[in-house]
Amino acid sequence: MRRNKQSLSKQRHLIAFYKPKSTTAEQFRTIRSNVDFSQVDTDLKTIMLTSSGPGEGKSTSTANLAVVMAQQGKKVLLIDADLRKPTMHYTFRLSNTEGLTTMLRKLTTFDESVKKTEVDNLFVLTSGPIPPNPAELLSSVGMASFITHALTLFDNVIIDTPPILAVTDAQVLANLCDGTILVVRSGVAEKEAAAKAKDLLMKAKARILGVILNGKPISKGNDYYYYNYYGND
Repeated sequence: MRRNKQSLSKQRHLIAFYKPKSTTAEQFRTIRSNVDFSQVDTDLKTIMLTSSGPGEGKSTSTANLAVVMAQQGKKVLLIDADLRKPTMHYTFRLSNTEGLTTMLRKLTTFDESVKKTEVDNLFVLTSGPIPPNPAELLSSVGMASFITHALTLFDNVIIDTPPILAVTDAQVLANLCDGTILVVRSGVAEKEAAAKAKDLLMKAKARILGVILNGKPISKGNDYYYYNYYGND
């Protein structure tokens, strides 16, 4: 029974992989296309996702965006940089005894830390054990060097970060990424919080690609859908 619950939970989180013909999966492909169209002037290889607060679906959005990018034939690395409440090892059912934190502390190598998933072309770097100093690790020279190295091996690096209003981690990582997507959950995020999140990203000199409005109901009988809007207005 527990295994079945874990399997259903995984399918729910990775809907772009398990239900590729669903409306939700199509919305993620639309987001992927809009990201591609944003690359007219700048090549977007590193993209981070954040939210104003918890419970807005940023980690699920990050995982599914990585899936649809990998389905396009790109070699994708998904990094769980939410070092306070990591979830990617649950989503992909991977070990988290090694990952980003052990690699940055040089306890494990790149090859030991990065894991292949059941999705073709998609690799995951889980968070690793939760450290006492997440912001310091993410702002370290080692983190910047790692991303530079990863880009020699992968076409895209997608990063899941903590909510930007809670801690400074997302602002730190924004400077290392080519683009940032803000995830907002309908009925959860307040307008003031979303606006403040955008202001913090702007102050961090992030290139905001747009907003994913998550959990917007479209019709009865469906679990959840994603509506996406891209633009800097």
